[in-house]
Amino acid sequence: MKILRIIARLNVGGPARHVVWLTDGLRANGYDTMLVTGVVPPGEDDMAYFAQAAGVTPHVIPQMSREISVRDALASWKLFRLMLRERPDLVHTHTAKAGTVGRVAGLLYRWLTPAALIGRPRACRFVHTYHGHVFHSYYGPAKTKLFLTIERALARLVTDRIIVVSEQQRREIHDQFRVGKRSQYAVVPLGLDVDLFRDWPARRDRLRKELNASEVELLIGIVGRLTEIKNHAMFLLAAARVKELNRSAADQRRMRFVIIGDGGLRGTLEEQARQLGLADDVVFLGTREDPEFFYPALDVVALTSHNEGTPLTLIEAMACERPVVATAVGGVVDLLGAELAGGDGYTVCERGISVESGNVEGFAEGLNRLVRDDGLRKELGRRGGEFVVRNYAKERLIEDISNLYEQLLKAKAA
Repeated sequence: MKILRIIARLNVGGPARHVVWLTDGLRANGYDTMLVTGVVPPGEDDMAYFAQAAGVTPHVIPQMSREISVRDALASWKLFRLMLRERPDLVHTHTAKAGTVGRVAGLLYRWLTPAALIGRPRACRFVHTYHGHVFHSYYGPAKTKLFLTIERALARLVTDRIIVVSEQQRREIHDQFRVGKRSQYAVVPLGLDVDLFRDWPARRDRLRKELNASEVELLIGIVGRLTEIKNHAMFLLAAARVKELNRSAADQRRMRFVIIGDGGLRGTLEEQARQLGLADDVVFLGTREDPEFFYPALDVVALTSHNEGTPLTLIEAMACERPVVATAVGGVVDLLGAELAGGDGYTVCERGISVESGNVEGFAEGLNRLVRDDGLRKELGRRGGEFVVRNYAKERLIEDISNLYEQLLKAKAA
C-alpha cells in the first residue's frame, strides 16, 4: 500500500517529528510511505537531521515552503506529477500550506483521467491533519477569510478524512469555523517517544551545570520558535512581574528564565528583556537538539501562545513530570484537564495552570503560584507524567493512524 505524506517543511516543531515518526513507524504495518517536504526558509531551523537519524529520506520540492507565492502553483503541479508517477493509494497532508497545495494536486490527480468522463475518477483517498490552524491570530480579517473559504472548499471537494489532534481542536475547526462535515473528522492525539524521557531524573543536572544553576535556583523555561504566534513578549512581561512579586516576599526564591528556541524575533526579545531589567535573569539558549536533557533541568515550563494545536513542548515537559503554566488555547485545554480551583486570573487544573490568552497579570500570578508552592509543582508534574505515558506514546499514534488508513483503503477497495 503506497502512501504519500506531504508537509510544507521540516522546521523545528512537533509536526516535523510527527511525520517522521509516522513515516518510519508505519513500515512495520505494511505501508510504503514516501515523505514529501518543501524547504525551510531562512531564519528557521531545519530538522532534516531528525529524519536522517530515523532513516527517512524525504523527497524535496523546492517550490513548497511557508511563504505564500506564485510558486505554490508550481508546487501543486509537481505534486500532481509525483502522484502520477507513484500512483498512491492514499495521500496524507500535514499543516496548512501542504494541505492546500497537496489537495489541489489531489483534485487534479483524481479527475484528470479519461475515466472521469464516465464518472470514474482515480480511486485515491485523501487525509489532512490539522496540527494547528490559521483561522485566528495569524493574519488580518481579509486573508483569514480567504484561507477559511479555501479550507471549506478543499474539505468538501477532495478530503476523505480530517484529522485533528484534540477534541477541543475539533470543536474549534468544525463547530466554530464550519470546516467539513462532522462525519469526516477523526481525533488522533499526538504521540512521542516516551522512552526518551523515562529516566529524566538522572539527566536533570546536565543543563543546570551548564548554566551554573544551584540546587535551590528555579529555572522557568519556555520552548518554541521565536515568532509572533508564540507570544514570548508576554512571557518576558510575566517574568518581570514575577520578579517584582518575589522581591516583596519574605523568603525570596532564586530563579532564572530560560528561553529555548530561535527565530526572527530574537533581537527584539533580547532588547525587551534589557528594557524590563531582566538582562541578568533571562538566558537565550537558542535551538537545542537535546530535549531529553533540557526539560529535566527546568522547574516550570511555560507556554504563552496566541494559537496552538496540541503543543508537543507541553507533552514533552509533562513526560519529564515538569509542571506547566499555559494559555488556554487549542488543545492545551485538553492537556491540562479539568479545572480544580480558581486563582487571581488563573485556574489550577488537573495537570497544570491555565490562563486566558493575553492575560499577563494572570499568567504572572499563576507562574508565581508555582514558584511559591513546591507541593503543587510536584503534584502537577506527577499527574502530567502519568497522563502522557498513558495517552501519548508514539506506538499508540502509529496504531491509530494505521487503523484509520485500513478503514479508508477497505472502503476504497469495496
